[in-house]
Amino acid sequence: MKENYNSFKETCDTKTIALLENWQKHLLLDRRVSTHTTDSYDFDLKAFMCFLKDHLGEKVTLSALKKLTVTDFRAFLVWRSSQKIARSSLSREMSAIRNFFKFCSKEEIFENQSVMSVRTGGAAKMMPHPLSVGDAQAFLDAVSAVVKEAWQVKRDKALYYLLYGCGLRIGEALSLNIADFPKNADAFVITGKGNKQRLVPLLPIVNQAVFAWIKVHPLPIGSSPLFVGSRGERLNAGVVQRNVRYIRRYLNLPDTVTPHALRHSFATHILEGGGDLRTVQELLGHSSLSATQRYTQINREHMLEVYDAAHPRTKMSKN
Repeated sequence: MKENYNSFKETCDTKTIALLENWQKHLLLDRRVSTHTTDSYDFDLKAFMCFLKDHLGEKVTLSALKKLTVTDFRAFLVWRSSQKIARSSLSREMSAIRNFFKFCSKEEIFENQSVMSVRTGGAAKMMPHPLSVGDAQAFLDAVSAVVKEAWQVKRDKALYYLLYGCGLRIGEALSLNIADFPKNADAFVITGKGNKQRLVPLLPIVNQAVFAWIKVHPLPIGSSPLFVGSRGERLNAGVVQRNVRYIRRYLNLPDTVTPHALRHSFATHILEGGGDLRTVQELLGHSSLSATQRYTQINREHMLEVYDAAHPRTKMSKN
């Protein structure tokens, strides 16, 4: 975590601090939320607690949290909006606050449904930005040109192949241990959001990349993290994001090329190759088809481009 709650002794009383710590553990251990998302929620709730301290004029207590009204939550939104916070960030902050209050209700600590009545207007839906097939291959090939250490080249290639070749989320890939990855298998089980498991097909080229990495892994035993940093600890998502930026700059690719873009590319290229939406939903581990349907717009644009380039009537109309 970026900062523990000991520094909040002037903001919250001891019972509230203990509750915040329990909520944090609940996200990580019970709900298996990624460290990155937990850190973001943690930061958002701390901002809310700091606001409450000034808004209420005293330390935040469980009693005070129980008594908060819709007006109090809206005051927080007004305060954050005055700081020119993006609507998407406001939505995420309110999501974190709602999650915390739901946790308090589930644990029977206190009940306050006022936060559920507060709406931010919702964040604008961001369309995925996949790489082209050529750029995806260039990205994978560029690892050896950008990364200096030979063992890190093998590690990063294995990771990127899992993101692009299997459609894993970055958190899913980094949570794997060596024992989770079957040797010479054509599929493996991944545990995703909400502790839900799904079966992921394993291409031979992905299998080869992963086991090429395992051969040079500094601690190749089953209980070890599959991906580790230079000190042998589980690889951090921030390091991966930084390394992707290096490759992006090397290839002069847009800022939309992120680790998650490799997952988007996986889904988009399957659809472009004739895959159906339900199959892609299962492969990505989406709980609802609506989350997967964002890719249909991308696929539709691709089909129109192919149609325009290939259909004889479009060529005739241009003559």
